[in-house]
Amino acid sequence: MTAGRERGLAALLCAAGAGLVLLAAGRSWATVRVSDSITPFVQELTGRDLGGAASALGWAGLAALAALFATRGRVRAGVGALLVIFGAGIGYASVAAVRRSHVLTAAGDERALLQGLSAHPAVEVGPWWMVSVAGAALLAAAGLLTVVRGARWPGMSARYERQGAAGGASGAAGRAAGDRTSTAGDTSPVDQHDLWKSLDRGEDPTAAEGPTAAEERRP
Repeated sequence: MTAGRERGLAALLCAAGAGLVLLAAGRSWATVRVSDSITPFVQELTGRDLGGAASALGWAGLAALAALFATRGRVRAGVGALLVIFGAGIGYASVAAVRRSHVLTAAGDERALLQGLSAHPAVEVGPWWMVSVAGAALLAAAGLLTVVRGARWPGMSARYERQGAAGGASGAAGRAAGDRTSTAGDTSPVDQHDLWKSLDRGEDPTAAEGPTAAEERRP
């Protein structure tokens, strides 16, 4: 696989991972049911309700996608390491968010259980937290690929620098050629300083050179 394709694969993994994390954050991760209280009710909690860490790290992973193209060398390897950290953090936050104690705490913080907290609430965990974990795995994979192989990938900034240098060199060459053309095309035998001296002496500097009228009448 070429360096450009490797970079494209890392970018695809990063975009897909961050997209899955952000998609899952807005879906229902857990449902709290209270049926043996005075007022039975059901409350659904999204990933953001259970904690915003996974969502925030997902946005950070999406921002790192641009850095994969804009950086190179050790800086790009650092971006890869950050992606690995983001993936690990999202995975841990997703698993911790669906623990029963955490879900009940989040539901109590939302003041939705009311009298049901004194009853026996049932907690049902949905599959969307696993989607978030899958996105975290993709982000971590993109980071590992960047750390291991990112040093040989082309950099966007390097391409722009080469284009700028080529443009500057061509512009300098064009200016130099123009100077040489201007110098070569200037065949006037009289410079400005000599013209002003002729005017001071009362001579006509525009008169054509050649024999005077008296010399023409001379036998």
